[in-house]
Amino acid sequence: MDANRNEVWNDNSLLQRANKEKVRVIACGAIAREVIAVCKANGLGHIDLHCLPAIWHAYPEKIAPGIEQAIAAARAEGIGRIFVGYADCGTGGELDRVCAREGVARIEGPHCYSFFFGNTAFSENDDDVTSFFLTDFLARQFEAFVVEPLGLDRHPQLLPMYFGNYRKLVYLSQLEDGELQAKAKKAAQYLGLEYEYRFTGYGDLTSALTGL
Repeated sequence: MDANRNEVWNDNSLLQRANKEKVRVIACGAIAREVIAVCKANGLGHIDLHCLPAIWHAYPEKIAPGIEQAIAAARAEGIGRIFVGYADCGTGGELDRVCAREGVARIEGPHCYSFFFGNTAFSENDDDVTSFFLTDFLARQFEAFVVEPLGLDRHPQLLPMYFGNYRKLVYLSQLEDGELQAKAKKAAQYLGLEYEYRFTGYGDLTSALTGL
């Protein structure tokens, strides 16, 4: 009987230790592929990825409460280390307030376009004020994550209201993929914007994850 209790205790102890050694990355579903790719390329097997709905990209008011709940769930599992795989992403500082209360860090930058490009370089590029950005994810999911949430499929007359002040669409690509480039060009044509392609790779996402 004592031996059985010891086995159970040892199993629980091993589980607790394993959980403490993990890093739970709570990330936007829109960067799931990229997080997985960086982890595979850099041997980051200790990272335990948990993604929140990518569509929150269009509803940023849901991000901070969702992160708070996901942090609580991770701690209930006994996860010792947690990292937030979001930039501010339109939360207006609310995500930072959650992170400060919970004592966790997040990816630096205002949004994913910035950290893919590189936060320092992005902040120094004044030309981007009139640019609308796509990532690989948004090039793949342009209709579902741009056209439909804005209602442009139902009310195309709204297009000038949303995009009249933009000059160009800038595709920040993580992979050099001809099919995705074609989709991005088509998106630029749909919006009536000039098209610009910039290969960024994973930018600051790599250093954020390898530094954990």
